[in-house]
Formats: sequence, C-alpha cells, structure tokens
Amino acid sequence: MRTPITAIALAALLAGPALAESHEAAETAETEMAEMPAPSGDAAEGEAIFAKRCVTCHVVKNEAGDTLAGKASKTGPNLFNVAGHKAGAVEGFRYSKDLVAAGEENGLVWSEENFVAYVQDPRGFLKEFTGNSKAKSKMSFRLKGEEDAANVYAYLVSLNSM
Repeated sequence: MRTPITAIALAALLAGPALAESHEAAETAETEMAEMPAPSGDAAEGEAIFAKRCVTCHVVKNEAGDTLAGKASKTGPNLFNVAGHKAGAVEGFRYSKDLVAAGEENGLVWSEENFVAYVQDPRGFLKEFTGNSKAKSKMSFRLKGEEDAANVYAYLVSLNSM
C-alpha cells in the first residue's frame, strides 16, 4: 500500500517545479507582449487594407480555429498573434530559408518597425537585416506606404485578443 502512495507523492513533488516553470514562462510571455508599445496605426483602416490586399494570401485564424480575417489560403502564413513573435516560426508554413534564418539566427521579431519595413519591401528588408545580399523572401507582394503598413499592423494586433 505504501508503494503507490509513495509513487504518487514523488510524482507530485517532481511535477511541482515543472508546473511552476510552465506558469512562469506563460507569465513572462504575457508580460513581454504587454510591454510592447501600442501600435501607431489605425486598426479600422488596417482592416480595410487587409480585406483588399492581404486576404488573397493570408488568413488570421485564432488558436480555437476561428477565422478572424482572410480566407483559408495557404499561400502566406497565418498572421494571428504575429506581433512580437519571432519571424519565420508559424508551424506548418514553409518560409524562405532566409526568413527562417533571420528569426532563428538574427533574432528578427515582428515589432511594428520590422513589420512595417518588411511588408513594404520583403526582399530588401531581409537583405539589410541579415547582411546577406542574396537573401530572398517568398512574399512578393508589397504594401505601398508606411501608413498603410502601420495600419495593417494595428489591425493584426487588434485581433490578438479574439
């Protein structure tokens, strides 16, 4: 009778630190996202731009699987919760090796500044960010203008809580 009770007690003791680490990691992620500055763009304007120019390739689908914007297109990655996250990291999407390297090796995170610069000139941004003059992006479309790009970023951020 003691052996099962001892095993259960031992399992509980060992699980405690793991659960605490998991809870701490979740709190850290929430804090990091909360510390991001509010977007400078207009989310309503960004929604209109996204509906006209981005939905052909992108979807915004939350963790529950609800489509918040876009179509079920797989041309581009799901943009849900993109703000503040590492570039080239959405599961199941095949990014260019240069974008993946920018995220993994160079620490590219989708801040407003990086997102706005990237969507205006994906290839040029990667070349400059990585220092690789041959860097390529699979994204060929460009948003014209910093204001449009900032508005789309603001719209995507507004969808994070849905």
